[in-house]
Amino acid sequence: MRPLGGTVEFGETWQQTLIREFREELDVDVKIDGVPLVLENIFRHEGMVGHEILFVAPVLFPEGAFAEATMIQFREDNGVLCTARWFSLKSLRLHGIPLFPEGLAEALSSGVRGDKGGKSETASSRPFNMN
Repeated sequence: MRPLGGTVEFGETWQQTLIREFREELDVDVKIDGVPLVLENIFRHEGMVGHEILFVAPVLFPEGAFAEATMIQFREDNGVLCTARWFSLKSLRLHGIPLFPEGLAEALSSGVRGDKGGKSETASSRPFNMN
C-alpha cells in the first residue's frame, strides 16, 4: 500500500509533479493543502537497490470529486490497471497491511505532516494505491 504519485520530470518541482500525477492518474485537479513530509526510501526490488526521495503532501479534491466512491480505477502510463482506495491508518494496522515507504504510517500517526490541523484523523481518508 502506498500513496498515489509518480516520478518528477526534468525541470519540474515536486508541487508540479504532484498536481500532474493526480491529473494523469485520476483526471482531477488537486490543490496542495500544506507543506510536504519528505521521506528518503532506500529499498531492494528484484535484487537491485533503489533509492527515492518522496514528498508526501495533503491535497484537496474539487468539491464532490469521488465523494461517493469507495475505490477509483486508473491506468498507469504503462497501461497497468490500478485501484486506489481510502483506508484509515487504524484499519491498515488492524489488518497488518504495511504502508510504504517505511516510516510513512508512523509520521502520519504522530502528526508529523504539513497540514493546517496537524491531526492524524485527517489522514484517514487519503487515497492509497494497492499494487
